[in-house]
Amino acid sequence: MTHRFPATLLFASAVAVAPLSATRLPAQTLDDADFMGRRVACATVLYVHDAWQHYWEGPRKRTNDNIGTLSTQEVSTMGAYGVTKNLTLLATLPYVRTNASQGVLQGQRGLQDLTVAAKMRLLSTPFTSLGTMQVIAVAGAGLPVSDYTPDFLPMSIGSAAKRVIGRGTLSFQSKRGWFVNGSAGYTKRSNVTLARPAYYTNGQLTLSNDVRMPDVSDYVVALGWQGKGWDVIAPLTTQRTLGGGDIRRQDMPFVSNRMDFKRLDARVRYTLPKLPAVMAQVGASRVLRGRNVGQSTGVSAGVVVLGRPW
Repeated sequence: MTHRFPATLLFASAVAVAPLSATRLPAQTLDDADFMGRRVACATVLYVHDAWQHYWEGPRKRTNDNIGTLSTQEVSTMGAYGVTKNLTLLATLPYVRTNASQGVLQGQRGLQDLTVAAKMRLLSTPFTSLGTMQVIAVAGAGLPVSDYTPDFLPMSIGSAAKRVIGRGTLSFQSKRGWFVNGSAGYTKRSNVTLARPAYYTNGQLTLSNDVRMPDVSDYVVALGWQGKGWDVIAPLTTQRTLGGGDIRRQDMPFVSNRMDFKRLDARVRYTLPKLPAVMAQVGASRVLRGRNVGQSTGVSAGVVVLGRPW
Protein backbone atom coordinates (compact mmCIF):
# COMPACT_ATOMS: atom_id res chain seq x y z
CA MET A 1 0.00 0.00 0.00
CA THR A 2 3.00 2.28 0.08
CA HIS A 3 3.79 4.69 -2.67
CA ARG A 4 6.82 3.99 -4.81
CA PHE A 5 10.29 4.13 -3.34
CA PRO A 6 11.70 7.68 -3.59
CA ALA A 7 12.91 8.43 -7.08
CA THR A 8 16.18 9.79 -5.79
CA LEU A 9 17.53 6.24 -6.02
CA LEU A 10 17.15 6.63 -9.78
CA PHE A 11 18.84 10.02 -9.79
CA ALA A 12 17.63 10.38 -13.33
CA SER A 13 19.06 12.63 -15.97
CA ALA A 14 21.87 14.90 -15.01
CA VAL A 15 23.84 15.18 -18.27
CA ALA A 16 26.77 15.83 -20.59
CA VAL A 17 30.43 15.25 -21.31
CA ALA A 18 31.00 17.59 -24.24
CA PRO A 19 31.22 21.33 -24.95
CA LEU A 20 28.38 23.30 -26.49
CA SER A 21 29.37 22.30 -30.00
CA ALA A 22 28.62 18.65 -29.26
CA THR A 23 26.05 16.82 -31.38
CA ARG A 24 25.02 14.55 -28.49
CA LEU A 25 24.56 14.96 -24.74
CA PRO A 26 24.93 11.54 -23.12
CA ALA A 27 22.67 10.84 -20.16
CA GLN A 28 24.02 10.54 -16.64
CA THR A 29 22.64 8.75 -13.60
CA LEU A 30 24.23 7.13 -10.56
CA ASP A 31 24.23 3.72 -12.22
CA ASP A 32 25.43 4.58 -15.76
CA ALA A 33 28.92 5.12 -17.22
CA ASP A 34 28.68 8.74 -18.45
CA PHE A 35 30.65 11.64 -17.01
CA MET A 36 30.67 15.40 -17.30
CA GLY A 37 33.55 17.10 -19.09
CA ARG A 38 36.09 18.89 -16.94
CA ARG A 39 34.64 22.12 -15.44
CA VAL A 40 31.34 21.59 -17.30
CA ALA A 41 28.02 21.89 -15.44
CA CYS A 42 24.43 21.11 -16.35
CA ALA A 43 20.99 21.60 -14.84
CA THR A 44 17.91 19.38 -15.22
CA VAL A 45 14.22 19.72 -14.43
CA LEU A 46 12.30 16.42 -14.46
CA TYR A 47 8.58 15.82 -13.94
CA VAL A 48 7.35 12.35 -12.94
CA HIS A 49 3.75 11.15 -12.56
CA ASP A 50 3.32 7.77 -10.92
CA ALA A 51 0.07 5.95 -10.02
CA TRP A 52 -1.19 2.62 -8.74
CA GLN A 53 -4.46 0.96 -7.77
CA HIS A 54 -3.25 -2.57 -7.03
CA TYR A 55 -0.62 -3.14 -4.37
CA TRP A 56 1.00 -5.97 -2.45
CA GLU A 57 0.12 -6.36 1.23
CA GLY A 58 3.07 -8.58 2.00
CA PRO A 59 2.85 -11.25 -0.73
CA ARG A 60 -0.93 -10.67 -1.18
CA LYS A 61 -2.02 -8.50 -4.10
CA ARG A 62 -5.12 -6.38 -3.51
CA THR A 63 -6.93 -3.05 -3.91
CA ASN A 64 -8.34 -0.68 -1.29
CA ASP A 65 -11.53 1.38 -1.71
CA ASN A 66 -10.33 3.80 0.96
CA ILE A 67 -7.54 4.85 -1.41
CA GLY A 68 -8.73 4.11 -4.93
CA THR A 69 -5.83 5.19 -7.11
CA LEU A 70 -2.80 6.61 -5.34
CA SER A 71 -0.92 9.11 -7.50
CA THR A 72 2.43 10.76 -6.88
CA GLN A 73 3.65 13.83 -8.74
CA GLU A 74 7.28 14.82 -8.47
CA VAL A 75 9.29 17.73 -9.86
CA SER A 76 13.02 17.25 -9.39
CA THR A 77 15.74 19.82 -9.92
CA MET A 78 19.12 18.26 -10.56
CA GLY A 79 22.64 19.41 -11.29
CA ALA A 80 25.99 17.90 -12.20
CA TYR A 81 29.53 19.27 -12.40
CA GLY A 82 32.68 17.73 -13.84
CA VAL A 83 35.62 18.23 -11.47
CA THR A 84 37.83 16.19 -13.83
CA LYS A 85 37.05 13.93 -16.78
CA ASN A 86 36.92 11.03 -14.29
CA LEU A 87 35.07 12.69 -11.39
CA THR A 88 31.55 14.14 -11.51
CA LEU A 89 29.55 15.65 -8.63
CA LEU A 90 25.75 15.36 -8.67
CA ALA A 91 22.86 16.72 -6.59
CA THR A 92 19.08 16.41 -6.72
CA LEU A 93 16.14 17.84 -4.75
CA PRO A 94 12.54 16.68 -5.48
CA TYR A 95 9.25 18.35 -4.64
CA VAL A 96 6.65 15.60 -4.11
CA ARG A 97 2.85 15.61 -3.94
CA THR A 98 0.59 12.62 -3.20
CA ASN A 99 -3.15 12.19 -3.69
CA ALA A 100 -5.75 9.42 -3.23
CA SER A 101 -8.75 9.35 -5.57
CA GLN A 102 -11.12 7.92 -2.89
CA GLY A 103 -11.58 8.03 0.86
CA VAL A 104 -10.70 10.67 3.43
CA LEU A 105 -6.89 10.45 3.53
CA GLN A 106 -5.36 13.83 2.73
CA GLY A 107 -2.48 14.01 0.30
CA GLN A 108 0.89 15.37 1.40
CA ARG A 109 3.23 17.74 -0.40
CA GLY A 110 6.61 19.37 0.07
CA LEU A 111 10.31 19.20 -0.55
CA GLN A 112 11.60 15.69 0.10
CA ASP A 113 15.30 14.80 0.46
CA LEU A 114 18.47 16.46 -0.82
CA THR A 115 20.82 13.86 -2.29
CA VAL A 116 24.44 14.57 -3.23
CA ALA A 117 26.91 12.13 -4.75
CA ALA A 118 30.32 11.79 -6.36
CA LYS A 119 30.91 9.43 -9.28
CA MET A 120 34.47 8.34 -10.09
CA ARG A 121 35.79 6.34 -13.03
CA LEU A 122 38.37 3.92 -11.62
CA LEU A 123 39.26 2.16 -14.87
CA SER A 124 38.61 2.55 -18.60
CA THR A 125 40.27 0.05 -20.89
CA PRO A 126 39.75 -1.53 -24.33
CA PHE A 127 37.93 -4.85 -24.03
CA THR A 128 38.13 -7.05 -27.13
CA SER A 129 37.93 -5.38 -30.54
CA LEU A 130 34.30 -4.37 -29.97
CA GLY A 131 34.56 -1.64 -27.37
CA THR A 132 35.61 -0.35 -23.95
CA MET A 133 35.09 -1.61 -20.40
CA GLN A 134 34.73 0.82 -17.48
CA VAL A 135 34.70 0.37 -13.70
CA ILE A 136 32.94 3.11 -11.73
CA ALA A 137 32.38 3.83 -8.03
CA VAL A 138 29.77 6.14 -6.47
CA ALA A 139 29.50 7.54 -2.95
CA GLY A 140 26.65 9.74 -1.77
CA ALA A 141 24.41 10.89 1.05
CA GLY A 142 20.88 12.17 1.51
CA LEU A 143 18.81 13.88 4.18
CA PRO A 144 15.32 15.40 4.51
CA VAL A 145 15.09 19.16 3.92
CA SER A 146 11.56 19.68 5.23
CA ASP A 147 9.61 18.56 8.28
CA TYR A 148 7.35 16.05 6.53
CA THR A 149 5.97 13.07 8.42
CA PRO A 150 7.03 9.54 7.47
CA ASP A 151 4.23 8.07 9.62
CA PHE A 152 1.31 8.53 7.23
CA LEU A 153 1.89 5.98 4.48
CA PRO A 154 0.89 5.67 1.71
CA MET A 155 0.39 9.46 1.66
CA SER A 156 3.82 10.36 3.10
CA ILE A 157 6.28 11.84 0.63
CA GLY A 158 9.30 9.94 1.98
CA SER A 159 10.82 7.92 4.81
CA ALA A 160 12.58 10.90 6.53
CA ALA A 161 15.68 8.76 7.07
CA LYS A 162 19.19 10.08 6.52
CA ARG A 163 21.04 7.93 3.99
CA VAL A 164 24.57 6.97 2.99
CA ILE A 165 24.88 5.48 -0.49
CA GLY A 166 27.56 3.28 -2.06
CA ARG A 167 27.49 1.87 -5.60
CA GLY A 168 29.70 0.03 -8.08
CA THR A 169 29.11 -0.18 -11.84
CA LEU A 170 30.65 -2.25 -14.61
CA SER A 171 29.94 -0.98 -18.13
CA PHE A 172 30.75 -2.13 -21.65
CA GLN A 173 30.44 0.49 -24.42
CA SER A 174 30.65 -0.78 -27.99
CA LYS A 175 32.16 1.19 -30.87
CA ARG A 176 28.80 1.04 -32.64
CA GLY A 177 26.93 2.85 -29.86
CA TRP A 178 25.17 0.09 -27.95
CA PHE A 179 26.10 -0.56 -24.32
CA VAL A 180 25.30 -2.72 -21.33
CA ASN A 181 25.67 -1.71 -17.66
CA GLY A 182 25.54 -3.74 -14.48
CA SER A 183 25.31 -1.88 -11.17
CA ALA A 184 24.88 -2.78 -7.50
CA GLY A 185 24.10 -0.33 -4.70
CA TYR A 186 23.78 -0.32 -0.92
CA THR A 187 21.93 2.33 1.11
CA LYS A 188 22.50 2.67 4.86
CA ARG A 189 19.57 4.39 6.57
CA SER A 190 19.35 6.14 9.94
CA ASN A 191 16.64 5.65 12.52
CA VAL A 192 13.40 7.64 12.18
CA THR A 193 11.59 9.50 14.98
CA LEU A 194 7.78 9.35 15.09
CA ALA A 195 5.37 11.84 16.68
CA ARG A 196 3.85 9.15 18.94
CA PRO A 197 5.19 7.21 21.96
CA ALA A 198 4.72 3.65 20.68
CA TYR A 199 4.16 1.60 17.53
CA TYR A 200 3.38 -1.96 16.47
CA THR A 201 5.06 -3.68 13.54
CA ASN A 202 6.36 -7.11 12.54
CA GLY A 203 4.35 -8.73 15.36
CA GLN A 204 5.90 -6.65 18.10
CA LEU A 205 4.82 -3.65 20.22
CA THR A 206 7.61 -1.12 20.81
CA LEU A 207 7.21 1.51 23.56
CA SER A 208 9.34 4.12 21.85
CA ASN A 209 9.10 6.72 19.11
CA ASP A 210 12.46 5.63 17.63
CA VAL A 211 12.19 3.32 14.60
CA ARG A 212 15.14 1.32 13.30
CA MET A 213 15.13 1.51 9.50
CA PRO A 214 16.45 -1.50 7.57
CA ASP A 215 19.12 -0.90 4.96
CA VAL A 216 18.40 -1.34 1.26
CA SER A 217 20.26 -2.99 -1.63
CA ASP A 218 19.47 -2.60 -5.30
CA TYR A 219 20.69 -4.05 -8.59
CA VAL A 220 20.36 -2.54 -12.06
CA VAL A 221 20.96 -4.14 -15.45
CA ALA A 222 20.58 -1.75 -18.38
CA LEU A 223 20.76 -2.06 -22.16
CA GLY A 224 20.99 1.00 -24.35
CA TRP A 225 22.19 2.79 -27.45
CA GLN A 226 23.70 6.22 -28.06
CA GLY A 227 24.21 7.97 -31.37
CA LYS A 228 23.12 10.73 -33.77
CA GLY A 229 21.66 12.83 -30.97
CA TRP A 230 19.67 9.97 -29.46
CA ASP A 231 20.15 8.25 -26.13
CA VAL A 232 17.92 5.23 -25.43
CA ILE A 233 18.16 3.09 -22.30
CA ALA A 234 16.06 0.35 -20.66
CA PRO A 235 17.10 -0.40 -17.04
CA LEU A 236 15.69 -3.29 -14.99
CA THR A 237 15.92 -2.46 -11.28
CA THR A 238 15.58 -4.92 -8.39
CA GLN A 239 15.33 -3.57 -4.83
CA ARG A 240 15.66 -5.62 -1.66
CA THR A 241 15.00 -4.28 1.84
CA LEU A 242 17.35 -5.95 4.33
CA GLY A 243 14.84 -6.42 7.15
CA GLY A 244 11.48 -5.03 8.19
CA GLY A 245 8.03 -6.60 8.39
CA ASP A 246 5.04 -6.80 6.08
CA ILE A 247 1.96 -4.59 6.11
CA ARG A 248 -0.50 -6.04 8.63
CA ARG A 249 -3.75 -7.35 7.19
CA GLN A 250 -6.23 -4.47 6.66
CA ASP A 251 -3.77 -1.96 8.14
CA MET A 252 -1.83 1.02 6.89
CA PRO A 253 1.82 0.56 5.89
CA PHE A 254 4.57 1.34 8.38
CA VAL A 255 7.74 3.28 7.58
CA SER A 256 10.11 0.34 8.31
CA ASN A 257 8.15 -2.24 6.28
CA ARG A 258 9.98 -4.25 3.66
CA MET A 259 9.58 -2.52 0.29
CA ASP A 260 10.84 -4.88 -2.40
CA PHE A 261 10.20 -4.61 -6.12
CA LYS A 262 11.32 -5.33 -9.65
CA ARG A 263 10.76 -2.40 -12.03
CA LEU A 264 11.33 -1.95 -15.76
CA ASP A 265 12.08 1.56 -17.06
CA ALA A 266 12.56 3.00 -20.53
CA ARG A 267 13.95 6.46 -21.26
CA VAL A 268 14.58 8.30 -24.51
CA ARG A 269 16.60 11.50 -24.70
CA TYR A 270 17.21 13.65 -27.75
CA THR A 271 19.64 16.50 -28.27
CA LEU A 272 17.97 19.36 -30.15
CA PRO A 273 19.89 19.94 -33.43
CA LYS A 274 19.52 23.74 -33.35
CA LEU A 275 20.14 23.90 -29.57
CA PRO A 276 23.02 21.44 -28.96
CA ALA A 277 23.18 22.45 -25.29
CA VAL A 278 19.59 21.27 -24.68
CA MET A 279 18.29 17.73 -24.36
CA ALA A 280 14.63 16.68 -24.10
CA GLN A 281 13.68 13.47 -22.27
CA VAL A 282 10.62 11.26 -21.94
CA GLY A 283 10.28 8.01 -20.05
CA ALA A 284 7.98 5.34 -18.67
CA SER A 285 8.18 2.75 -15.90
CA ARG A 286 6.22 -0.24 -14.60
CA VAL A 287 6.58 -2.24 -11.39
CA LEU A 288 6.47 -5.89 -12.45
CA ARG A 289 6.24 -7.43 -9.00
CA GLY A 290 6.81 -6.45 -5.42
CA ARG A 291 6.17 -6.74 -1.70
CA ASN A 292 4.51 -3.96 0.31
CA VAL A 293 4.61 -1.59 -2.68
CA GLY A 294 2.11 -0.44 -5.28
CA GLN A 295 2.12 -1.91 -8.78
CA SER A 296 2.73 1.50 -10.23
CA THR A 297 2.96 2.85 -13.75
CA GLY A 298 4.90 6.05 -14.27
CA VAL A 299 5.59 8.56 -17.01
CA SER A 300 8.18 11.34 -17.03
CA ALA A 301 9.36 14.30 -19.07
CA GLY A 302 12.26 16.66 -18.59
CA VAL A 303 14.72 19.15 -20.03
CA VAL A 304 18.50 19.26 -19.56
CA VAL A 305 20.59 22.40 -20.18
CA LEU A 306 24.37 22.22 -20.49
CA GLY A 307 26.53 25.17 -19.41
CA ARG A 308 29.84 26.35 -20.80
CA PRO A 309 33.10 25.18 -19.17
CA TRP A 310 34.18 27.39 -16.28
